[in-house]
Amino acid sequence: MGMYLGIDTSNYTTSLALYDSESKEMWMEKKLLPTKEGALGLRQSEAVFAHIKQLPGLMETLRARIDSPITAVGVSVFPRRVEGSYMPCFLVGETAAVMVSESLRVPLYRFSHQEGHIAAAVYSVGEPSLFSKPFLAFHLSGGTTDALLVTPNPPFFSVQQVAASLDLKAGQVVDRVGLLLGLSFPCGPALTDLAIQCNEKISVRATMKGNNCCLSGIENQAKAHLKQGKSPQFVALFTLLSIDAALTEMTRGLLLEYGPLPLLYAGGVMSNSIIRSHIKAEFQGIFADPIYSSDNSAGIAFLASLCDEEKKG
Repeated sequence: MGMYLGIDTSNYTTSLALYDSESKEMWMEKKLLPTKEGALGLRQSEAVFAHIKQLPGLMETLRARIDSPITAVGVSVFPRRVEGSYMPCFLVGETAAVMVSESLRVPLYRFSHQEGHIAAAVYSVGEPSLFSKPFLAFHLSGGTTDALLVTPNPPFFSVQQVAASLDLKAGQVVDRVGLLLGLSFPCGPALTDLAIQCNEKISVRATMKGNNCCLSGIENQAKAHLKQGKSPQFVALFTLLSIDAALTEMTRGLLLEYGPLPLLYAGGVMSNSIIRSHIKAEFQGIFADPIYSSDNSAGIAFLASLCDEEKKG
């Protein structure tokens, strides 16, 4: 039992968390990276600099909320645990984690950003028993639209990609269409606000290749709808329903292939209320609380506790 620090410096969010493995409480501080009006994200050099600026203030705020000794440190060091998965922004978090670990003389555990998303969702729904059996996890964000077979591999789990988007990722579609509509990046919450104002009946169809999906056509169709004079509200709802249709077909196909496994949905796109409500109704999918769906360090702190307590026996 102890207090575990999690650090995640993703492409768009600086995040720190402290997890008390005895009380199961989580404290988290996070801050979006600043982006210029109308810009579609940040260059990695800009992201690195922004994380360096934001980390000290977040740490000061977090430590003011709770001052217990840190037992171990966890950090995300790459997007996914696959060869070639790399982004410079994660070096900021790793450097900070090494410094904290060395100065406090406590263990350091390294994870992928994707593993953190899965663990945050499991922590959020209070279902750690999921880690004891196989399940399907869907990770939808600006950089990933993956369906993953998650299997036990103590002290946590192994991940195998079993389906994915073959072109644009779901979060990229949301942001590209959002910018077309004049929204600020990241566009997810504002796009949802527009979509729920639309009362029109909209027919959508997913483009699939086996259990994989293709999402780039959604952006092209959104542009066409705008040229035809459709309202921003219509285009917003069309975009979200199209992503939902692809996710639905992906889920159906994988359930046929792998059988009735539990279904977990994580990543920033899965905080969308329209998509969540449909997936819950049709598949009884498990979703993280929205605060643990978007980029966060909670899953990293949770994983650090699992690894450290397994190591101690």
